[in-house]
Amino acid sequence: MHPVLAQQPDDDLVSVTMGPEIRPFTIDVSDDVLTDLRQRLDSTRWPEAELVDDWSQGIPLAYVQEVCGYWADGYDWRAREALLNRFDQFVTEIDGLDLHFVHARSPHENAMPLLITHGWPGSIVEFHKVIEPLVDPTAHGGNAEDAFHVIAPSLPGFGFSAKPTDTGWGVDKIATVFAELMQRLGYDRYVAQGGDWGSAVTTAIGALDPAHCAAIHVTLAMGARPIVDGDPTPQEQRALDGLSYYQKWDSGYSTQQATRPQTLGYGLVDSPSGQAAWILEKFWAWTDCDGHPENVLTRDELLDNVMLYWINGNGASSGRLYWESFRRGTRHEVSIPSGFAVFPKEIVPPVRAWVEKSFTDIRHWSKFDKGGHFAAFEVPETFVTEVRSMFRPYR
Repeated sequence: MHPVLAQQPDDDLVSVTMGPEIRPFTIDVSDDVLTDLRQRLDSTRWPEAELVDDWSQGIPLAYVQEVCGYWADGYDWRAREALLNRFDQFVTEIDGLDLHFVHARSPHENAMPLLITHGWPGSIVEFHKVIEPLVDPTAHGGNAEDAFHVIAPSLPGFGFSAKPTDTGWGVDKIATVFAELMQRLGYDRYVAQGGDWGSAVTTAIGALDPAHCAAIHVTLAMGARPIVDGDPTPQEQRALDGLSYYQKWDSGYSTQQATRPQTLGYGLVDSPSGQAAWILEKFWAWTDCDGHPENVLTRDELLDNVMLYWINGNGASSGRLYWESFRRGTRHEVSIPSGFAVFPKEIVPPVRAWVEKSFTDIRHWSKFDKGGHFAAFEVPETFVTEVRSMFRPYR
């Protein structure tokens, strides 16, 4: 994700029409989908191998073949499906689109509602290790006073949320819809957290719904303009280096999705090996994994996330978020209490001096020596402690 958002004059909330129904949802993928997946994996037409002995030309052929072989013959979707279904899930229609979300309610009195938002190429799978500790801290070494009701929506066009059938579903529209979701669930006061596109959506929520959102926390601020006066500090230099590398070597996916997501979708929706390669390369690039994504995440976890793109054919619909948001969004100013977590392997780690003009009430700033772009997925214990610490003063 790389939301460099252009200024627009109208910062008003996008109008939303809605219906009241909230329907229980259970992930239940048909056998036909699984059979088709295996057949496609078995009949993959592979390219020749890369001409280097590293990932500099892209994800290596041998690794993709190994993962796809396991996906076809070793990966147990039914067990993984059951694992994801341990969380209460629902669907509700807002502004003509069915929105899927996890709603895990805490058993503890006075738990705080927490809206948590994923990005691309992530999904609600990113949160499967943190939801339970956030919801029931006493069962995971914490205190009841730190309990949350966790609401984790799937972005429109991602996972089990419906795909938009008209344009306009950019960051601000999604933020407005998510704010309406919180109202529909009866939460007049809540806090919000996000990474990747979730950071952009959370930022917009902080700006557009200050009457109900008490505080926000993010891990990425790619829209912040670098401000360097004199020699850069070590933190600024690290961010500048990250931005330079991203622009030169790592942003091709973003340009394609921001300009021609439909063209890309034909290959991703038709080829499971292509969809897996498109996503897994980013887990190598953006996790704190010491050169291999399976050093930090299990193969099953990685495939769980890929499955949420494959099942509903979301290759084009997820990419359209880039088309909708780049050069079309609003550069917001957030005046409610805000917090940042800085992880060393983030694409471009946040720099406080660069974000202070847009976030005028920064109350919390944490730096960590381990973790990357998918913090909740990679370092769940650190993430849970950070979220508890950030939002403790706003209960």
